[in-house]
Amino acid sequence: MTTATETTTLEYIKTIGITNNGDNGRGFANPYSIAVSGDGRIYVLSRCDPARATAVRVGVQDIGENFLFEFSEGYGSGPGQLVLPVAIAFDSQERLYITDEYNHRVVIYSSEGKFLDQWGEHGSEPGKLNGPAGIAIDSNDNVYIADQHSHAISKFTSDGRFINRFGREEDVTPWHSLYMPWGLCIDADDNVLVADWRHNAVKRFSPDGRHLQTFGGLQNTPGGLENTLFNRPSGVAVDSDGYIYVTDWGNERLQVLTPNGALHATERGRATLSQWAEDFFKSNPDEVEVRAISNLTPELPPHLADDPYQVSAQSEPYFWGPVAVTVDGQDRVYVVESNRHRFQIYKRA
Repeated sequence: MTTATETTTLEYIKTIGITNNGDNGRGFANPYSIAVSGDGRIYVLSRCDPARATAVRVGVQDIGENFLFEFSEGYGSGPGQLVLPVAIAFDSQERLYITDEYNHRVVIYSSEGKFLDQWGEHGSEPGKLNGPAGIAIDSNDNVYIADQHSHAISKFTSDGRFINRFGREEDVTPWHSLYMPWGLCIDADDNVLVADWRHNAVKRFSPDGRHLQTFGGLQNTPGGLENTLFNRPSGVAVDSDGYIYVTDWGNERLQVLTPNGALHATERGRATLSQWAEDFFKSNPDEVEVRAISNLTPELPPHLADDPYQVSAQSEPYFWGPVAVTVDGQDRVYVVESNRHRFQIYKRA
């Protein structure tokens, strides 16, 4: 297998997932986001590709890979329905918020899957949503949304009343502004960390929108740290000690930063088969034979070996399409892979 030189101080725990080509049951179809409830249930948003769009849903399981239930109001623009969902997050009342970049709104469910509410109006002016992507909720249940096409973070109350917007060039100096923000999270001080997709950076803002730090970005970007470079960062999360986890989409890896932004570890992925996959192979011995003669960690030719996408696409243990990262209450790190329909779980060693 072709590998890159990486540092790592992460403990690999397990992989959960399998492709589900149907409309229900355990497994995922292009998972895009994970949220973990207070009682440890894992909620996975299946965004689904166009051919399976009607199967959009949230599946619920536990870390023991017990499939619990799933829910959805279906595909569309009706009450509670979704077309292009991006991210999910819980508030303090265990209500699950889902952003939909097509419907330009937020849909809210109970933790048991009951549709509760939705809000949002399409537009580029303050208070409206224009392609909402990442979502995070602070200790006061204020809701922050990465409004990708407005190049800003919009802040709302839990019932959708607009509070403020920040991150646009008119709000801060150009190198502190946002350009198509995607993922975001809240740290212990209610500051907002943003995966700034097109600026190749992670930026931290205060709750009122003051720029505090920039990690990554172009090497010559003022305020950026040169030792931490990203290529289209898609997700960001923070653990109880302040360590920052970034899904580096374009480099097909996870980067871990110290609380002050220094590079702590990188990880390409170490997936093993999930129990769901093991169960599938027990019922499908022909598939086992095919797998046994397949080279799942090939040595790639030189013209492909330096391309992270090509390496990940052909090396089964590696992340492929790491779109989001979540940290639970026990500091376990969940990396969502949209292209392999699974997530890998780690913990900082």
